[in-house]
Order: sequence, then structure tokens, then C-alpha cells
Amino acid sequence: MNVAIILAGGSGNRVGGETPKQFLQVAGKQVIEHSIDAFENNALIDEICIVTRADYIQEVETLVARNRYKKVKKVLNGGKERYESSMAALGAYPDDKTNLLFHDAVRPLVSDKIITACIEALQHYNAVTVAARTTDTILSVNSRECIEFIPAREALRNAQTPQCFKAKIIRTAYERAQADKDFTTTDDCGTVKRYLPEEPIYVVPGDSYNIKLTYKEDLLLLEQLFRLRNQSSNQ
Repeated sequence: MNVAIILAGGSGNRVGGETPKQFLQVAGKQVIEHSIDAFENNALIDEICIVTRADYIQEVETLVARNRYKKVKKVLNGGKERYESSMAALGAYPDDKTNLLFHDAVRPLVSDKIITACIEALQHYNAVTVAARTTDTILSVNSRECIEFIPAREALRNAQTPQCFKAKIIRTAYERAQADKDFTTTDDCGTVKRYLPEEPIYVVPGDSYNIKLTYKEDLLLLEQLFRLRNQSSNQ
């Protein structure tokens, strides 16, 4: 079974305002609705689980009913940290053979092509992520804010989501992480890479549309990208 886990527990402080960024309006809908649409409309996705803040569970349940989403089966209370939301989803899916696709709710333009490519890659790998080629030169600086070295751009990628796993793999990684008193992570792939270093993580090519809403100005960019995508699909 292929299950999309929509992670919608963030506060979005960098966007500004009191409303979490996943619930802001863009291109006629809330950001989270666009993300749910992408997985609802993918033929290979069997079920959707949304993990959100306790104070927004009712709002999520309302938008699920309003949109008549058929694949959304669970709405869960997440944690303060991203990994806590991932672990909440793991607890809801005990079958180790389930494919879990963890996606940031604030990446509303993830394409059907990317989702399908991730699921197909899970036929050959236990861990799969999405990343786009880095177009800028990346600088590594020291504590004095001086350049330490410049890594080769050809090998660099900008991480995106979904990040996808056989449930057994991501569950094992988090079990090991919980036993580590120094555990810190920013995403699920980082946890697998650290605690299951022998497990290869395949990279599906991302695209420039699959951006993350982080800052207020990103809302304008998303509006433009939605408009461009709609124009392309109508040609």
C-alpha cells in the first residue's frame, strides 16, 4: 500500500502573521489543499494521512470534508519537531511493508510525475528522496565568515519532498535515533543516512516548481508558478 503522509505541523514564523503558512491562500486554495490534491489525484496513492497541529485538526477535518477527499483516512496530531510528526505517522501504520511518502504540506506544486517516479523507485530501493540539481555555486564558510572551500556543483542537489521509505526502514532508523541522546535531525532521510548508513537512498530528479513556501515573498512566486503550470496544461 502506498500512503502519502502530509506533514502540516509547522508554524511558519518566517512568513509572518498568525496563520501557519500551510493554511494561507494561494491560487484560490489553501496551500495544504493543493498538496493534498496532488496525492489525491495520483493513481498509485492508496491512502493519505495528514499530520498537523492539535489546534488545527478541526480545520483540516473541515477542509477534507469540503473537498470530499476520498483518500484521506487519518488526521493526526503531530509534535513540536518535524521528526515527532513523522513518528506519529509511523505509529498509525504498523505494517512494515507499507510504502510511506512523507511530503511537506508547504510544497503545493509537487507534480504527478515526481510522485509516480518515487513509487516506482520504491520497487528497487527501500529509501527514496527527491532533489533538484543545484544551479548556484555553494560556499562553505568558517566561523569568521570566510570561504573555507567550494564544493563541486555537479555533485550537489537541493533536497525536496516527498521522502519515501518502506515503513520498516524508517521505523528502524527512528528506533535507533531514539536511543541516541545526541539525536538531532531536520528530515527523515537524514535520520536514515545517520542510523542506517548502509542503506542506499535513491534520488529522484526534482524540478523548479516543487518549491517550499518559506518566506512571505514565496507566496507571489507560487502564484506565478501556478499560473504558468495552468497555462502549460491548457496549451
